[in-house]
Amino acid sequence: MRALRLKAWKSDPVLEEVPVPSPGPGEVLVQVGAAGACHSDLHLMREFDEGLLPWAPPFTLGHENAGWVHTLGEGVTGLEPGQPVAVVGAWGCGTCSRCLDGLETYCERPDLAPVPGGGGGLGLDGGMAEYLLVPGARHLVPLPEGLDPVQAAPLTDAGLTPYHAVRRSAAKLVPGSTAVVIGAGGLGHLGVQVLRATTAARVVVVDPRDAARDLAVASGADHAFAPGPDTVQAIRELTGGVGADVVLDFVGSDDTLALAAASMRQVGDLTIVGIAGGTLPVSFFGLPYEVSVQTTYWGNRRELVEVLDLGARGLLRAETTLFTLDDAAEAYRQLEHGTIRGRAVVVPNDSYRA
Repeated sequence: MRALRLKAWKSDPVLEEVPVPSPGPGEVLVQVGAAGACHSDLHLMREFDEGLLPWAPPFTLGHENAGWVHTLGEGVTGLEPGQPVAVVGAWGCGTCSRCLDGLETYCERPDLAPVPGGGGGLGLDGGMAEYLLVPGARHLVPLPEGLDPVQAAPLTDAGLTPYHAVRRSAAKLVPGSTAVVIGAGGLGHLGVQVLRATTAARVVVVDPRDAARDLAVASGADHAFAPGPDTVQAIRELTGGVGADVVLDFVGSDDTLALAAASMRQVGDLTIVGIAGGTLPVSFFGLPYEVSVQTTYWGNRRELVEVLDLGARGLLRAETTLFTLDDAAEAYRQLEHGTIRGRAVVVPNDSYRA
């Protein structure tokens, strides 16, 4: 089968022939219907060095995956060949206290996990291929009626990550509150939809791109601003001078973190989702009183079930640009150049049945 593989840090991925995996006991082979191209993959290709992560190339890219059960390993129950499924991306040990709580993103026994702190497309072979080997049935979620793999694949990360971040601050997103979304790209435009579908907050978006702001408004944002010297003042005027209750920074640069901090309300939440490498100075007088600053990583299986339900009901839908597996490298080039509207999704040539 063909697979788009990252062969080394700081290199472009290569499409090559690899053997079709055979599932062992407890494993499931999935025929890939779609795999999302994530901006975080660009960090793997351009920035990361040997030793930064507890895993390394070579591996097949693609950590946003959905498709159909193809072959079941010995002992697997509850799934049937041909069944449409989404893949839970983080693969923990399954036995530590965090994993038993469903938080495999925060597995505390990486020595027992298939790959420490990663999963398919992050240290192990992912879904930019015709087939994907999944190490356990618990990492698969049956798709609800009305949602196909192409629609579901980007929701496994680009939908799940903002959903998890919004859930952390749900108690503060009440009627009369304001949420600011910084960056309305692949994750941000879905973050706007999550806020609209699950909270009563006013939603304000900040993004320098005209097309991204238009997409944000189409996704349900109440206001969309370009970043500039008057942006913080505009946010404060919208909030009666008090600032935003929750800021979700889907970029994470020095500039966006400074904007987030300046826009905060006292007792608010500033959540850093993007990994652009910025830093935020924190001191007693550097932020409004009792502002909580937090990072977040992906989401869990239970939340993915909820995200897929929102998708099936038409409340959460990724704006997508489709690419064949032959053109998967081009998807990443366009993503790097900022020309993708929403999310890039790779569809293996012979797998899309919708």
